[in-house]
Amino acid sequence: MTSPENLAPGEALTRLMRGNARFAADRASRPRATGERRAELEAGQNPYAVILTCGDSRVSPTLLFDQGLGDLFVLRVAGNVEGDSVIASIEYAVVYLGVRLVMVLGHSGCGAVAATVEGQSGGHIEALAGRIRPAVERATHLAGPLIDNAIRENAKGVAERLRHDPPILCEVCASGQVEIVPAYYALKNGAVTLLEEESP
Repeated sequence: MTSPENLAPGEALTRLMRGNARFAADRASRPRATGERRAELEAGQNPYAVILTCGDSRVSPTLLFDQGLGDLFVLRVAGNVEGDSVIASIEYAVVYLGVRLVMVLGHSGCGAVAATVEGQSGGHIEALAGRIRPAVERATHLAGPLIDNAIRENAKGVAERLRHDPPILCEVCASGQVEIVPAYYALKNGAVTLLEEESP
């Protein structure tokens, strides 16, 4: 089997989506969570994908992609938005851990996006809302539920900004070494959809 650190972006994405298919069908295998696996990881980590997702307690990437300990480098922040610490963490995973796939995962019922749509913010929450508002503005021109459209637009917008973030991410994405993809997780059925594959 190819070691995780050598997975090309397409291979990594296939592995993620196959795991999600098992999870959504209630056939999760819950792999690599034994004491033996913990002992293996004591020497170091070799995750094959970065998942930037929301801090929502209902969204747990290792579970919903049916992966094990050490498989995913997970970053969680309300609204799955980027900031200096998040970008630095992604750069670390790419440069030092050899990760070649980054997924920005939005989800149905995202409270951070809903609060932004409804104009609710205050304190440091305003920093999140400020990053989400461009997606809300784009979503107002789309047919369908505003909040759900804004959640999808937010994931796509974050992925696009990350692809062009200098100096590291823009270079590795332009060269094809790394791919950054937006996706959407449906709480109701457990399925993940790749947003750039959706019909317009």
